[in-house]
Amino acid sequence: MRKVSIFGATGSIGQNTIDLIARDPESYDVVALTGGRNIAQLAEDARRLEADVAVTAHDALLPDLRAALEGSGVEAAAGGEAIAEAADRPADWVMSAIVGAAGLRPGLRALEQGATLALANKESLVTAGPLIMGTAKTHDARILPVDSEHSAVFQGLVGEDFDAVERIIITASGGAFRDWSLEDMARATPAQASSHPNWNMGQRITIDSASMFNKALEVIETKEFFGCSHEMIEVLVHPESMIHALVGFNDGALMAHVGPPDMRHAIGYALHWPERQTLPVERLDLARIGQFTFRAPDPVRYPALRLAHEVLEAGGLNGAVFNAAKERALDGFLEGRIGFLQMAEVVEEVLARMSSDPRHNNAEMTLDTVSETDHLARQVADDVMREWQNK
Repeated sequence: MRKVSIFGATGSIGQNTIDLIARDPESYDVVALTGGRNIAQLAEDARRLEADVAVTAHDALLPDLRAALEGSGVEAAAGGEAIAEAADRPADWVMSAIVGAAGLRPGLRALEQGATLALANKESLVTAGPLIMGTAKTHDARILPVDSEHSAVFQGLVGEDFDAVERIIITASGGAFRDWSLEDMARATPAQASSHPNWNMGQRITIDSASMFNKALEVIETKEFFGCSHEMIEVLVHPESMIHALVGFNDGALMAHVGPPDMRHAIGYALHWPERQTLPVERLDLARIGQFTFRAPDPVRYPALRLAHEVLEAGGLNGAVFNAAKERALDGFLEGRIGFLQMAEVVEEVLARMSSDPRHNNAEMTLDTVSETDHLARQVADDVMREWQNK
């Protein structure tokens, strides 16, 4: 029986992971589940899976969680430190699906225990890729990608010599506004940006998909995980979302990973790796689908992709700046402080302002320096948006 923990259990990735584990409960011993404000869901899953501990990120909700778990035998805890402590509990396999930079610390703690980390928290690699990969190597831990694109690349490289790889192509649906004019995009509301044409995801990642910031993060992830140059990484708009990535080799061949837009495939691959097991996902009927379509991303519509390559060129802690500024810009859009297209402008301005800051440029990459950079970049982003509002 494998010991497993799920960090971010109440989000879409966490719920899909629980769906797979609940189909074969005799094979898993659930150690820890963590979540946010959805206490009812967290408690229900903790009871059903007989978890050792359930943790909410919000201290004020601890009484609610305790009440919901009363009589179950499941321990209740709350707060960031409790989440980190849950990651210290021995587990064979840990799903890292907390959204945002908050997922970095528990992911590192799980790697320090030597666990296999199924990484859906892309911000970990974006903000601290060398730290994450170095920690895994030091503690003989393994990281398996759960983003559908990186799982596809990972699978495409099985049995291959990476020296023969010429390029890595990750695909993007184009999001909610892929066929909108720039004028309409400038007036887009959070509600309009929160509807994805293909995937069922949380609000923040769905909006990031519409702005292509999600794909920009994945460009950075690709470089950090696979150790390739950023010049090798391409993005292709593929509205059907069925080809998740392609690997190009030096003989001209392209290895494509094709599957339905269902995160249970990438999760299941990581859960059962190195074996494949039957998964409850759609079997594609290619004759019915008929054709796949592709187009190059418009750099004017999606400046986030350019910024990602600039971040990789600059290196250092720029990934932490990029992610923090992106998160605060998204907050500003959701709060009505800035427009949809202004999110990229905020991020670019924050990167420019922090480019000459010695606290950012000369610091060694540690959890503390990444956290400090993250905090400072959020403050700068708030300053930028406040200045714009006061004009």
